[in-house]
Amino acid sequence: MNIPSILELKTRAKRLRTELNKQGQTINHSGSLELIAREFGMKDWNTLFAAAGNKPPSFFVGQKVVGEYLGQAFTATVYGLKHINNKSSGYNRITLNFEEAVDVVTFESFSAFRKRVSATIYDSGNSPQRTSNGKPQLTVRPA
Repeated sequence: MNIPSILELKTRAKRLRTELNKQGQTINHSGSLELIAREFGMKDWNTLFAAAGNKPPSFFVGQKVVGEYLGQAFTATVYGLKHINNKSSGYNRITLNFEEAVDVVTFESFSAFRKRVSATIYDSGNSPQRTSNGKPQLTVRPA
């Protein structure tokens, strides 16, 4: 089982606590962390924390991100994410929903705006595909 980063695990616990409290089931943060640990088959939060390690945060659905798409700066929310399992591990298929549409054309006489895009990225947040000037088509990092 692929265990998410500690940041993502804590974010999941916060969302779980909020939802349970909305439904009238009062739970504190440590209780929600314990429930998340059981979801991953661990006996408690400390065991899950050790299994997750202190690796840098990965991308996750709902996360706010910033970066550049075809040379245009953006702020977006991760709308979809799928790890691509193959011999070249470390690839993800990410779908971003831009806060403001991005013009992906550099010509002054023409525009093509995109509000949502999907691309392949490395775990680092850079796409393997390059533009004609050699820069990654997409760079993403946590906001």
